[in-house]
Amino acid sequence: MDKVKQIAKMIDHSILHPTFDDEKLRKECQVALDHDVASVCVKPYAVKEAAEILKGSDVEVGCVIGFPHGNSATNVKVFETEIALQNGATEIDMVINIGKALQKDWDYVEEELAAVVAVTKRNNAILKVIFENDYMPDDSYIIKLCELCTKTGCDYVKTSSGFGFVKQENGDYNYKGATIDHLNLMRKHAGEDVKVKAAGGVRDLDYFLEVMETGTTRVGATATIAILEEAKKRFG
Repeated sequence: MDKVKQIAKMIDHSILHPTFDDEKLRKECQVALDHDVASVCVKPYAVKEAAEILKGSDVEVGCVIGFPHGNSATNVKVFETEIALQNGATEIDMVINIGKALQKDWDYVEEELAAVVAVTKRNNAILKVIFENDYMPDDSYIIKLCELCTKTGCDYVKTSSGFGFVKQENGDYNYKGATIDHLNLMRKHAGEDVKVKAAGGVRDLDYFLEVMETGTTRVGATATIAILEEAKKRFG
């Protein structure tokens, strides 16, 4: 596989902004097709149309669950997952219950993971679990989440939703997203059968290549065109 194709097949093209309408969905699915990326990542209502647009291609349809804050009850996340898979999704990106993780209610987190894993395994689908690392007080929380994802049989651990804004010292709201330190930490503590997905803040080729060096195998991106056009100039 040449370098440009390798990069393209690591990208989950994100179509998640709250303002995106159906016309934008169709446009961005075409971007995914034109660049032959790994998948699109869409909102639950959009799965059926995205699956129809991408039918017969090598671009998978991913759907977010409990997005972006992870606050849905477990049975709601299970139901959302079932509907997304029925509508044509083959990959699921689920946000953990962040509050439960912050209070170290690890039994709850594990039970929720196991419940959703049961659905994805039954349907031969992939589950990526979003931690929202910006909200985690220290690395021990991320390590514990990696261990629970490994224990329950999740397919990927994922850094961020891209919408986990934290109040900064200057009063602005922003997020770090996928940092190299966190990606290395997640690769180290997730089991060898669990892959790592970077999401949030990967906007140019140089940083994308740094992310690759950590052993990360999927990257959520909105800057897909810019990344791949630069890759073609450099490696094509």
